[in-house]
Amino acid sequence: MDAPMLDLLAAEPPAWRSALVLGLPLVFGTTAAWIALLRPSVTATWALVRVACALAIAAATLSSVAVGVTGAAMLPSDAHGLLRTDVGGAVMSLLAAFVGWVIARYSQRYLEGEHGQVRYACWLMATLAGAGGVAVANHLLLLALCWMLASASLQRLLLFHGHRPAARIAAHKKLIANRLAEAFLFTAILLVWDALGTLRIDAILAHPALSAGAGVPLALHAAAVLVVLSTLLKCALLPFHGWLIQVMEAPTPVSALLHAGVVNLGGFVLIRLGGLLDVVPAAQVLLVLAGTTTAILAALVMTTRISVKVSLAWSTCAQMGFMLMQVGLGAYAMALLHLVAHSLYKAHAFLAAGATVQRTIEQALAGRPTRQGVGPSVLVALGAAVLMAAAFTAWTLATGAPGSTSPAHWALAAIASLALAPLLPLPVRAGAGRPLYMLGSALPVALAYAGLHLLAGHWMPARVETPTGLAWLLPGLALAAFALLYLLQAKLRADPAGALSRRLPPWFYAGLFLDERLTHIAFAAWPLRTAKRPA
Repeated sequence: MDAPMLDLLAAEPPAWRSALVLGLPLVFGTTAAWIALLRPSVTATWALVRVACALAIAAATLSSVAVGVTGAAMLPSDAHGLLRTDVGGAVMSLLAAFVGWVIARYSQRYLEGEHGQVRYACWLMATLAGAGGVAVANHLLLLALCWMLASASLQRLLLFHGHRPAARIAAHKKLIANRLAEAFLFTAILLVWDALGTLRIDAILAHPALSAGAGVPLALHAAAVLVVLSTLLKCALLPFHGWLIQVMEAPTPVSALLHAGVVNLGGFVLIRLGGLLDVVPAAQVLLVLAGTTTAILAALVMTTRISVKVSLAWSTCAQMGFMLMQVGLGAYAMALLHLVAHSLYKAHAFLAAGATVQRTIEQALAGRPTRQGVGPSVLVALGAAVLMAAAFTAWTLATGAPGSTSPAHWALAAIASLALAPLLPLPVRAGAGRPLYMLGSALPVALAYAGLHLLAGHWMPARVETPTGLAWLLPGLALAAFALLYLLQAKLRADPAGALSRRLPPWFYAGLFLDERLTHIAFAAWPLRTAKRPA
């Protein structure tokens, strides 16, 4: 963390600012407590939830404006410093408040006539309170407890239909993953306390031990790896993904809350602790390898699924892998933007699942697109790379900002250009106006990506590169892996009846049987209790 940021965090904040920062977790937490203690009627409960969501959005918005006007701050500014307000926390608070408001409104309509609505509203508020606490925590123990609150409350929501066997199996898998993740996390906290004597995040990141290069204590290396392992479990990366795919027995708004909110918290925790990851190469390698592998395999599995909701779940798994890969490469600003974009998209996708199904049917009835060979697909990818490079160059010239020389920056831009390729015209497509139309669709996307990248980089400093070879090796491995994925998908599309297309999809459809093997081990160690009868 640089000196100007530390000076801002040390500034004495006014009392009203402390109230705004505490507003989101305090409003949601108080609402959950009131509902649990008073047990109001269904109508009164939803009225209380609507008021809480409105107050939370107002507090998050005003707190974000304060960050933009007066800068970051520590709350309180004394030796305790339990809370902080900065750009990352403001973005997460706004996201939690907005997604919570949308899901609460949808839940009231979706659950109309259902039993247990009061209980549902209570756990929904508790989940949002935990997420809000993670966004503003500046103390490792407080952060861990808020993360636990969000996970435990979501566990109760997943068991809203607890008499259904599928719901109980998925929730039990999540319970096992969470308990193991929390064991890793609290062990990491003990190691940090033993090594540094503080659990304040700002003090940890500013500690001289983290700038000592090879002299970083072994306990901090172990702590960083344990935090990463905890996040891999919480974010459902392979092979710990089974519960994320199988929670479809929960109400649709619960699925939206999970995929749009709670599962993303791990990425934010790693972004918050980025300064610790910067000095632990083992943590970086683990994040990049696990994230890249998950993103690629989950993307391949997703293409074999027919169910829209299951496909969306695999998409979440892939996106979590990609986000954690970005964190491993030190692209913290882009990881945060990815988190926000994924949350908003998944909230819309799950809550509008009916419309998504309709569009899928319409696309199927419209027929398959013209087959395209691997060679033309490579040419299109090269064209997309040129377009992405032009977008970055245009923004650099327009703003006068210095261009990035980070290998991770260029690797991520190249990977983004592969995602841009489907928007570009393929050589065999007919129609004089079609290529211009598609180019007009792709260019704004490239400009938006490049502009957001530069803007986010201005808000949040990137990793200070070390002289080790990892600065080039990890981005190179990630880019090579996604390039191979692009070529494999092009080959499968070009030859759907070939040997490769016959052999690989069955394995992808089964998720490489990873979940089955892990479930057998997990349930042998922690068996599932007999299902309860519905009340």
